[in-house]
Amino acid sequence: MSEDAFPFGLEQDSLANSLGAAIPNRSLMIVEGEVGEGKSLIGQRLAYGLVQNGTKVAYVTTELTTRGWLEQVDSIGYGMTSAIDDGRFLLMSSYGVLTEQVEEEVTLFDLLRNDGLKAADFIIIDRASQLLPEGVDPKHLLTEIRRFTSDGRTLMLAMDPHEVPEVIFREMKGAAEVVIGLMSLTQGGQLKRTLAVTRFLRASGPVQARIGWRVEPSMGFIVDITAVS
Repeated sequence: MSEDAFPFGLEQDSLANSLGAAIPNRSLMIVEGEVGEGKSLIGQRLAYGLVQNGTKVAYVTTELTTRGWLEQVDSIGYGMTSAIDDGRFLLMSSYGVLTEQVEEEVTLFDLLRNDGLKAADFIIIDRASQLLPEGVDPKHLLTEIRRFTSDGRTLMLAMDPHEVPEVIFREMKGAAEVVIGLMSLTQGGQLKRTLAVTRFLRASGPVQARIGWRVEPSMGFIVDITAVS
């Protein structure tokens, strides 16, 4: 594994061939999209690919219990239980293992100070837009993020733009090394998903501006080669 980038390629799909081959180290990556547009699926695909390529990954979910998350990734062929047992993957959930959401409010700042997350090379927070404190100062936020990534780790934030004040979201996207937008529409009764790359600095390989994709049971992420541009 290169110290400057984290590869995430898998034999079963060609995503890495279209998306820069590796995610740059010491960077902020933002994946933006509304509810149902695939932020969690992208995060799961990257987490699995990163772990398979030797990167220690930590994943925070605000939407599922840990058991629910593991069952979901198992259903699409991205089993992570052995990676947890080996210490290559850390999974945290605001819902715990089985129970209702914990009462204590956790913010993005709390996570950036968490020792377990700091021990990972690549951290994914889904969805981070729910964890921003009200009235947060964007410059303070970016300072904390840069302090977190400067020690040799990359932070991916999955965010719904409707949950974040526009001025803060604009500042965050302007500071990020990688910005990816997710879009979806229904055509002929079929759901068409598109991954749109707004920015990708320090890419290790080719980056396509638009990548069509879908997810199949037991097969995971599949690039629609007819929709890549």
